[in-house]
Amino acid sequence: MAEFRRSAALPHLETRRSCQKNSCYRPHTHDAFSIGLIDAGTSVLTGPLEGPVRLAAGDVVVIPSGQVHACNPDAGKWLYQMIHVDQGWVASLAPRRDACHLFAGIRVLRRRDLHERIIALNDAIFAGEGRDPLEAGFAALFEALGTASPTHVVTSDADPELLTLLRPVLHRLRHDESNPALSELAESVGMTKYQLVRAMRRATGLAPLAWRQNARIIRARHLLREGRPIAETAHALGFTDQSHFHRVFRAHVAASPGVYRS
Repeated sequence: MAEFRRSAALPHLETRRSCQKNSCYRPHTHDAFSIGLIDAGTSVLTGPLEGPVRLAAGDVVVIPSGQVHACNPDAGKWLYQMIHVDQGWVASLAPRRDACHLFAGIRVLRRRDLHERIIALNDAIFAGEGRDPLEAGFAALFEALGTASPTHVVTSDADPELLTLLRPVLHRLRHDESNPALSELAESVGMTKYQLVRAMRRATGLAPLAWRQNARIIRARHLLREGRPIAETAHALGFTDQSHFHRVFRAHVAASPGVYRS
């Protein structure tokens, strides 16, 4: 079960409240700054962390744009909230320059006051609050996040030179309607297939096909938020049929395209 809300005052702001019982997410990224809160139950966070991290009620997870992660129920029912907001916008609200370390990696925080702040901010988003109260709420929350000592943190070790080398591969994975052959992609950057897979994992955290699927779903979310029909979205992104689109979308968003779009 998932409930989504987008702010009319801040179009780049989206939030959700969800309840999950089964494994629901495959490794993925967001193109936004994300703040997650565990309301009840336990879950396991995986990604570029040194081993899985078990999360419990009250835990806050801060995930910068582009960081690979997955969070799935540990046992039984798991309730959580997740806020997504444009990373550049929220950074502009930061009253402290040293809060920029929040963009360097995934952080797990365990402070009751943060829990309460996020609940209040999410309630305001669902209630349709205006721009000024939301900006003030985010500024206060961002300052609190920046000064909180994390229980777990891992910074990104992406190699800029490697990302530059892989740019032609990423362009084709993002824009080609058909799945380009792995051997063809590797040849375009002077690598073997196995070298390319290792390089993609090192540079992005995902193998080529997983990166392509993730990029398509990020784009799908944008199109669906704009009101595009599901069938049209699936076709525009090169999915062979709607059922395939539904399966991939649900594996990344833990909700169907119809629930997300509504």
